[in-house]
Order: sequence, then C-alpha cells, then structure tokens
Amino acid sequence: MHVNYPNLGFIWKLTFLIAGGLLLSSLVSSPVDPNARVAEPIVWAQNRAPEVPSQDDLAGEAVPFESFGVREQLDREMVVNTYHHSSTMLYLKRASRWFPVIESILKEKGLPDDFKYLAVIESGLSQVVSPAGAAGFWQFMKGTAPQYGLRITEEIDERYHVVKSTYAACDYLLDANKEFGSWALAAASYNMGKAGVRRDLEEQKVDTYWELHLNSETARYVYRLLAIKAIFEDPESYGFSIQPDALYQPFETRTVWVTSSIDDLSAFALEKGANLKALKTLNPWLRSNRLTLAVGDSIGVKIPI
Repeated sequence: MHVNYPNLGFIWKLTFLIAGGLLLSSLVSSPVDPNARVAEPIVWAQNRAPEVPSQDDLAGEAVPFESFGVREQLDREMVVNTYHHSSTMLYLKRASRWFPVIESILKEKGLPDDFKYLAVIESGLSQVVSPAGAAGFWQFMKGTAPQYGLRITEEIDERYHVVKSTYAACDYLLDANKEFGSWALAAASYNMGKAGVRRDLEEQKVDTYWELHLNSETARYVYRLLAIKAIFEDPESYGFSIQPDALYQPFETRTVWVTSSIDDLSAFALEKGANLKALKTLNPWLRSNRLTLAVGDSIGVKIPI
C-alpha cells in the first residue's frame, strides 16, 4: 500500500524558524545585568621548550657543547624527560626516600655525587627487571652481579638489596673509570659493558664518549643522565612543583638479626609485628617465603617500626 508521508523537510525548517524567532525575542526583551559574571576565555597551556644548560659537567668533566651533535642530543633528552611527566614526577618523589642512602655510599666510596642519577635512569629508583633480565635499582645482570659481591640463590637476590647493590655499582664504576680515565666513558660502559666501550674506542680511533658513534641506547645514555641531573637540580624550572609533604619519606625501620633458618617468612613477619607485604617491601632481596642460613651465618632483616 502506498502511503503519502508529510513533507518533513518543510516541517523541520518551520520549527527552526519559530524557535529562532522566540530566542531572538527573549534576548531583545531581556534587560542586560551589568553585574552578571562574564565567562573567562579558555587559555590553553603551552608546552615550552626546556632550556638546555649553556654549560654543564658530568662528575666534574666538562660537556663539550662545541662538539658535533652534543647540544642537540642533550636537547632531545631534556625534552623527553621534561615532558615524560608522570615518570619524572615519580622519580623526584622517590629520590627523597633513596638519595640519602645512595649519596652516603657514593661519598664513602669516593665517587662523584652525580652518579646517584645513574640509578634514576637505570631503574627509576624502583625494583624493576628489564627484558634482558637485569634487576634492581642498579640493574645488574645475573652473570655480572657475583663478580661484584652480590649473592644470588633461590631464596636471596642481592641485586634487589639497595645498600649492597649500590656498593657493587660503585665498585664497577671505579673499575671502569680506572680503565678509561673518564667518568663519561665509565657511565657508558655501565650500559654497554667495558668490552663494548673498549672495542668502539679502538675501532673508531677517538678518545671520548662525545665523539663515539654508539648503539642508540648508549648514545642517549649519558645525555639522559645529564638531563635528569638538570631537572632534579631545579625541578620547578622544568614544570615540576612538589610540596614537601608529597615526597616519599624514608622508611622507619629497625633491623632484626636472623641467625637461624626461617621456614615461613609470613609467620616470622607476624611474630615481629609486621606482615609479609611489609617484610618483602623493606627487604625485596628476599625472593622466597623461606630463608635458609648455614650454621654461623647471620643476616639483617628490616622490620617497620
């Protein structure tokens, strides 16, 4: 059956004309309130290019900004880390908790204070594992860790022990600096290995990190360290404003010395007035739910106060 529908287009046009007329009439007839609040225009935030330091140094060694590509490579890392907002903000918060520990060990071992930023670029000051299997704040590989005194068993992995792994990292960097005579090259070797740096220096017949043609990760590595250093030394200039009470504070702990094996760390934690979550957070190097000690051994375990 054929149905004659009304002309909908005409009806819609007529409706809009009537509505528009009514709106115009109300605007004309309504008095203007001089005290009415005028909506403020929306101002969109602008991303400002972060300033690249005009001069800088790594562990007292001047950065040669006049050398080919140096300024632009540092600029890239300044941009990336300034606008990597959530990660950089968390790094700044965590530093309040962990830098005092790291700084004291660097000073004790005679390393420049700048190397605390190496832990930031390695792990973000968190107990992470890389796709390659490097672990902990200082990202030691399983094969390298024992060479620097870090114990790894089924129950213990000292790559996750902040204090012990910091001492190990210091020993590595001291060895590398002794070989290469440069803190920048020592830092680069932390990323690609001493053998890799040695090979590239010999093949390319240059003497400094800044002249080397490197794999993409190591080519950015020292520049990223410098960028993090610049941001941490003056965070507000790079858009990071953190109130003191928003920073992560050091854990308040006491040390319990364990002299015999523990079959159940959950029960041990409860016995000490804590729980397994707190125990593993404060002692991430405990990798099992038990702890086996040889006769005569002792080990310090942190417990929250």
